[in-house]
Amino acid sequence: MSVNMKLLFMKSLIKILFVVIVLSNPVESAAQIFGVKAGLNLSETQIQDIPEEDILINPGFHLGATGEFMINGIFSIETGLFLTTKGHKNKVETPDEPVTGRVNLNYLEIPLTGKALIEAGSIKIYGLFGPYAAMGLTGKIKVENTTSENIKWGSDIESDQYKRFDFGLTFGTGVEIESLQIGLSYDLGLASISSQTGQKVTNQTLGVSLGYKFPGK
Repeated sequence: MSVNMKLLFMKSLIKILFVVIVLSNPVESAAQIFGVKAGLNLSETQIQDIPEEDILINPGFHLGATGEFMINGIFSIETGLFLTTKGHKNKVETPDEPVTGRVNLNYLEIPLTGKALIEAGSIKIYGLFGPYAAMGLTGKIKVENTTSENIKWGSDIESDQYKRFDFGLTFGTGVEIESLQIGLSYDLGLASISSQTGQKVTNQTLGVSLGYKFPGK
């Protein structure tokens, strides 16, 4: 992805966040709800010219803080700051027998989603959708019982492996029971994170989370 496209995407996120702030200002402080969330990630990457059956799910985690800005009783805007793991496992052929390779990618991620909520008796059911932006922090490539090396982040096709910047779309659903939140989400990466020319690699992550929303004032 070109530098101009990255700048355009980030400017769009900033504009959306500005609208959120403007909308939330007239609303009383009780409508600004903060919380924490953590859970399991099941991630994989889609790699151009590599069969899907050779890419395996890589388990990991996510944890962070959330902020929800109510527009009315049904709609809100939700954002947050998360430490989240992505990457994949894959089969590696060796002279003796196939072994498992693993790519672990650690990101700092900011989602910005629209959220709709419906009451169903004593619980609330919600759905959410919106963009996310993420920055690669650390990473490691491991091959079972053989090698381990740190990820080289950057855009140099000669020395780097993955680009730090990632973005995509988040889809989610879940239930709220008083202050507790149980959710299911899916991050669909739209940016190619490979540093190699002509190779498209995108992140895809299924997440299961448990959250707690602190009572408003």
